[in-house]
Amino acid sequence: MVRSPTSATLEAVVARSPSGPRQGRRTLSRLRTAGAAFLLAGTGLLTAPAAAAGAAGAHHPPAESPAASSAVQPRGAALPEQALIGYLHASFANGSGYTRLADVPDSWDVIDLAFGEPTTATSGDIRFDLCPQSECPNAETKEEFKAAIKAKQAQGKKVLISIGGQNGQVRLTTAQARDTFVTSVSAIIDEYGLDGLDIDFEGHSLSLDEGDTDFENPTTPVIVNLISAVKSLKAKYGTDFTLTMAPETFFVQLGYQRYGSGQWGGDPRAGAYLPVIHALRDELTLLHVQNYNSGPIMGLDDTYHQMGSADFPLAMTDMLLAGFPVQGDTGKVFPGLPPSKVAIGLPASPQAGNGHIAPSEVDKTLDCLTKGTECGSYEPHGSHPGLRGLMAWSVNWDQFNGAEFSQNFDRYYG
Repeated sequence: MVRSPTSATLEAVVARSPSGPRQGRRTLSRLRTAGAAFLLAGTGLLTAPAAAAGAAGAHHPPAESPAASSAVQPRGAALPEQALIGYLHASFANGSGYTRLADVPDSWDVIDLAFGEPTTATSGDIRFDLCPQSECPNAETKEEFKAAIKAKQAQGKKVLISIGGQNGQVRLTTAQARDTFVTSVSAIIDEYGLDGLDIDFEGHSLSLDEGDTDFENPTTPVIVNLISAVKSLKAKYGTDFTLTMAPETFFVQLGYQRYGSGQWGGDPRAGAYLPVIHALRDELTLLHVQNYNSGPIMGLDDTYHQMGSADFPLAMTDMLLAGFPVQGDTGKVFPGLPPSKVAIGLPASPQAGNGHIAPSEVDKTLDCLTKGTECGSYEPHGSHPGLRGLMAWSVNWDQFNGAEFSQNFDRYYG
């Protein structure tokens, strides 16, 4: 994710590398949240005011982690069947302006706090600081921010810490860095009472060592240690832990053509997210690849697809759902993900990043993938009414653009 519209974008890829939308998702979400609050209040786990506000603000330690009994643990309502995910510029300001967490519209079901960043690229020591008032004059105090998190959770929303972004290069090259990552991320989650973690590793955070050619059995330390760290966090916090990922197309769909440097000495980052996604597919809540700031990418039709219309997110999302042979090897197929674990990542406004498409094109993408209509020249591999929803960079840019993105999502799903 880029912090400003003038930031450098992802390298262009130059190598050949049955039913309608579900209705009433917000009503169902509110009912689930209210029901959870009622049950928790009955058991005495919530005070009366907290129960009235909703259950998602309650936290408890997982049974398998007695040592963590004093920590605040994530716990909350289930996501709606179709969810809207957005990044909130919580630690910095840019041209979109600062949006206080309490002012984030109710349309957003998952709010990713951008960003937690490392002290150094290889330390594994992740820190999260709120935007200083010198940079964001209307920024909350820390206590106001924590109160806003609890209020959002009481409404059934998920609030996550997003690690990485454009500037936050994270390379877990050693076991010590891995363990420090787990400890420091846990500290952020516990301090703010968050629901989980979003992994937004970009740039040079992930790459494959020479000779690491099997996405099912990776050997590269930065890959292996990241997988181990995330599994540790999931084990610590239990089934309520929300885990999302927002890789760029270069690190995922490009793997259909190229994986790592290969015999021709290509970019070792090509497809480097695939072993992470594959190893964590059971722990994963949502994958929302960034369908923006991308060069042309070859789809399953062996045609290059470019940003600017429904064609690009349609072809890229179809790859995630159908699966694909890695580097063209039919003996090494990356299995498709369930539709319930896939959302489509898009810029919320023309200023948010390259690849913005109009609401009508967003609707075409959803129509094609969920109903098999409005597909144009691309034919997806099946219809997926259970597709989870949309992700946007960002809440701030959507506010800047008159909430066009979120309001269109609400109109589409009702």
